[in-house]
Amino acid sequence: MSTVLKMDRREFLKGVGLSSGALTLGVAIPTGSVLAGASSNGTFHPNAFVSIDKTGLVTIIAHRSEMGQGSKTGLPMIVADEMEADWNRVSVKQGLADKAYGSQNTDGSRSIRRFYQPMRKVGATVKDMLLTAAAQTWSVDKKDCLVANHQVTHKPSGKSLHFGQLVGVAQTLPVPKDVTLKPEKEFRYVGKDVPIVDLEDMVTGQGVYGIDAHVDGMLYAQIERCPVYGGTVKSFDASAALKVKGVREVFVIEHKGIPTQFASVGGVAVIADNTWAAIKGRQQLKIDWDMGENRVYDSSSYRRQLEQAVNKPAKVVRKEGDATAALKATKKRITADYYLPALVHAPMEPPACVAWVQKDKAQVWACVQAPQGVQQVVAGGTGLKPEQVEVNVTLLGGGFGRKSKPDFVFEAAVISKRIGKPVKLNWTREDEVKHGYYHSVSAHHLEAAIDDNKVSAWLHRNAHPSISYTFDKNAEHASDGELSLGFADLPFAIPNIQHENGAIKGHTRIGWLRSVSNIFNVFASGVFVDEIAAARKKDPVDNLLELMGPDRHLSFDESGFKFSNYGENIEQYPYDIKRLKEVTRRAAKNSNWKAKTKEGNGKGICVYRSFLSYISMVVDVSVQDKELKVNKVYCVVDCGRVVNPDRVRSQMEGSIIFGLSLAYYGKITAKEGAIEQSNFHDYPLLRIPQTPEIHIELVQSEELPTGVGEPGVPPVAPALINAIFAATGERIRELPLNQRFSV
Repeated sequence: MSTVLKMDRREFLKGVGLSSGALTLGVAIPTGSVLAGASSNGTFHPNAFVSIDKTGLVTIIAHRSEMGQGSKTGLPMIVADEMEADWNRVSVKQGLADKAYGSQNTDGSRSIRRFYQPMRKVGATVKDMLLTAAAQTWSVDKKDCLVANHQVTHKPSGKSLHFGQLVGVAQTLPVPKDVTLKPEKEFRYVGKDVPIVDLEDMVTGQGVYGIDAHVDGMLYAQIERCPVYGGTVKSFDASAALKVKGVREVFVIEHKGIPTQFASVGGVAVIADNTWAAIKGRQQLKIDWDMGENRVYDSSSYRRQLEQAVNKPAKVVRKEGDATAALKATKKRITADYYLPALVHAPMEPPACVAWVQKDKAQVWACVQAPQGVQQVVAGGTGLKPEQVEVNVTLLGGGFGRKSKPDFVFEAAVISKRIGKPVKLNWTREDEVKHGYYHSVSAHHLEAAIDDNKVSAWLHRNAHPSISYTFDKNAEHASDGELSLGFADLPFAIPNIQHENGAIKGHTRIGWLRSVSNIFNVFASGVFVDEIAAARKKDPVDNLLELMGPDRHLSFDESGFKFSNYGENIEQYPYDIKRLKEVTRRAAKNSNWKAKTKEGNGKGICVYRSFLSYISMVVDVSVQDKELKVNKVYCVVDCGRVVNPDRVRSQMEGSIIFGLSLAYYGKITAKEGAIEQSNFHDYPLLRIPQTPEIHIELVQSEELPTGVGEPGVPPVAPALINAIFAATGERIRELPLNQRFSV
């Protein structure tokens, strides 16, 4: 297992600088954003990823945040494999925020897929330089030299030198522009199970998370925020709070208005000698709030608005053929309406950080998914330049997209600047549930025409507050990126298809949550297609395979739909129906799909492509006297070439548990603008005894790697709902399930 060095940036640079006799490598890395629809062919920045010291120790920078998904291990594995390093002599170091690394935004299931080829080039470049250094040292032909297991050997003479012995010569060489990558069949680590580098620290309590960050002399802060998004402080009385032992001062953090983006929502800050004193002081505050425009937000009336929006013509997003005419002319039309409530991220570790803002610099220690975003928001809140903000990324105790939104770091930085001392700010569970960023509530209306027992038309309308509302208060329609997430990218060969998006105004901060809009879009389409199978009296698997049509690549070019393809080139990452059908067949086989089940038992299936991966899910349930039990889940994933199979299986298992938890319990509601839930007693999560037996199959593939952190979530709930129908004949069209079952 590789070691993890704990040192700051200056110590690292001192250790690997040219004056110390070490080799440092720079390489160009692409940038881009999935939700913005940016191409992976972005700008390239020189940066240092690899160093080798005279002892032969190879240090590889992991520039993405680690929250258990394994990026901190997978990316260095690729480098080490390509450069023929001995993994036992590799040290992995977490990189600081630096634009030289390219995008460090660890979300969108992009880490491996965006950096697979660049990291290979990093390793191949190091290997090439070591070969050249050895050839020059021995005055031999470079073609006669071989790199293997952390050393270079001259094949004719048998002479060899380990990496450290070549540093002196290698550091004088120019970095080659073109290098040859090794054949993938020769990989030593890629494709093998490799334990994550922080595993021992994680399981022994030695890992440092945001909540563990500490700086000598720091004070502690808690913030009382307005119950309603956009509300402000009219007046406050801090006299009782200041009497709490350890409380030092109390002051207002200004709210600059909607949209807040990643700045603070404002409130009253309590500064104390420890977190407990800050919390107790906060409880003693008396605040008169101006609740603002969003005090009208009520979940029940908002649901009616959503349902009205999807039951009338809306903005056409995708149009093929004439679904309106086909639905009007058909003799057999089926319709269904679906509703899914808002959700919150609820990571086990709520947002936490330490910030220290000084005259000409700021330092941050935080559990963040977007360290470069932290630089931007801290600079915006303190008047510093982004490059003056040093961001030390800790381990993340769960993220799910919440920690890519650095509002909590903004708050800590603003407080630190005001009091002139380092500040630790930990959100409580109640803070996270009541004041976080929420996964959108949504409504859906679907219709299908069936003629001669063939599906001749499909209509899907959805409406939900857009993530764009967090950045633009006038946004009322979903963005192209959101519409590309399991909605208008329907993969069926139906002659008449129409997708429409209804207008709706937001009232809370909307933020991407693990798998984003795929969660509700795939729920609606995944259950509706099962309803179509029942209406046709056709086996659900056979129905799916038929609707997928012939093997082909989808582009949607002629439908008017701007398919973002998760920010990737459609030629490089095509939407391949053959692969989608293959995972469907495999899941059916693995689950023994057509075997008879006893009364009260049933199986359901859902299949979809998201984050460029192809996922099929079969859920096996039993229902007795309104008690629901998920017995087994069968998942097949085609994510292209697998770098670390152990991590892919882990991500699929985690996605299934995450998806079941949302299906059972996930529900955020508001009354008079305020979120009603507060902690795990009213926003519960799945427990260990409820976790089913899980079977994962990874399709062996030589295609480019695709995303794995998120695509396992969307098929879970619809497959579960379809299984309940198979077991009971009851068709469910809204979540969560604890409203009607004992789970």
